[in-house]
Amino acid sequence: MFKIYKHFLKSTPDYLARYYWWAYLWKRSAWFFDHQPIINAILFGQYNKLMQQTMAELAKTDHHRVLQLTCVYGKLTPNLIHAISPTPLHITDISPVQLALANSKKNSEHELLNTRMNAEHLGYQSDVFSTVVLFFLLHEMPPEARAHTLSEAIRVLAPNGTLLITEYAELPKHHVLYRFFPTRWVTTKLEPFLNGFWHEHLPDVLQQQAKAQGKAVEQLTHTNIFKGFYRVTSFQVTSATHKD
Repeated sequence: MFKIYKHFLKSTPDYLARYYWWAYLWKRSAWFFDHQPIINAILFGQYNKLMQQTMAELAKTDHHRVLQLTCVYGKLTPNLIHAISPTPLHITDISPVQLALANSKKNSEHELLNTRMNAEHLGYQSDVFSTVVLFFLLHEMPPEARAHTLSEAIRVLAPNGTLLITEYAELPKHHVLYRFFPTRWVTTKLEPFLNGFWHEHLPDVLQQQAKAQGKAVEQLTHTNIFKGFYRVTSFQVTSATHKD
């Protein structure tokens, strides 16, 4: 039987084409999912809270050079653009469909600088960004890809830069959505790498990747959203010598 995902394999990570072609690589799906009621429903009504908390944490960071690592549906990108104006927002993604959608949300040519890159192998020089924003990216990656992406995010952050991560929280075993088997089953079927992400301790993974880059990571802030089902966390990246 013909496998639809193979149509999207060219210059795209296998896991992305295989499991998420229907969500991120198909033009019709991009149009469908980029409606606020749809994305809010996917996040169990929490999109606005998550975005508002992300923006609140962004306000505490240095806006000298901000990177949104991969595109997202909804209002986040235009809000980021507005928050750091007149400094342009850098954004990168492997999907031309997603980049085109992000590009459609800008008001002027110079407020969004987009590039097509794999998050695991960024073409940026080291130590060039003051802030990197990851919004619901990590749980959609297999462990190796997730580790490579975090390593690259740390690499491109300048000393004292901020890594801002909005994601599912660690294993929410007491949350009603996790304890209710049908919800957990549907969620993990649609998000095949979420269960592995739930069981990872993100600060430890970050510290491991930072050490390999000759850097260190320190958690700055942490906010639970939706009774601990989601989280917004910021980390400061420093040189290992400065940390010592």
